[in-house]
Amino acid sequence: MTHPTITPRRAAPALAGVLLALAVATPALAQGAVKSQHADWQIRCDTPPGAKTEQCALIQNVTAEDRPNVGLSVIVLKTADKKQRILRVLAPLGVLLPSGLGLKVDQTDVGRTPFVRCLPNGCVAEVVMDDKLADQLRKGSTATFIVFQTPEEGIGIPIALKGFSEGFDKLP
Repeated sequence: MTHPTITPRRAAPALAGVLLALAVATPALAQGAVKSQHADWQIRCDTPPGAKTEQCALIQNVTAEDRPNVGLSVIVLKTADKKQRILRVLAPLGVLLPSGLGLKVDQTDVGRTPFVRCLPNGCVAEVVMDDKLADQLRKGSTATFIVFQTPEEGIGIPIALKGFSEGFDKLP
């Protein structure tokens, strides 16, 4: 069951390369310059090859406490026209794709969204952040992203939301 605040987003072709570079987690993010730190969140910026302007994203990388091989990269960015915000999550390879990615903010079930593509280092789910979802993340203390390795086994990976609101407001 998909909640109305989570809707799949396919990036515009011109923006796809920039977003893909930011989603490729460890190697790409290590190259992006950290512009600011907001509790567990960082604003990282980089100018991808061929781009005319710098692209920045609010990022947090986490690993499940009980499974060190299961980690997520959570990325929030604005589209090039600054009219939409995208929440993109890079989940590890081996997730069950048909089950999608679930999200709870504190104890509120926000819904699920499908994975849109897999890369050599993980699978990507992304949604357009409407005002309701942005507000839930701003006011919440923990976002729990849920990935599935089997239809019965969901793994909840908590993400601290402390610093999210401040970082979100400073995202260029």
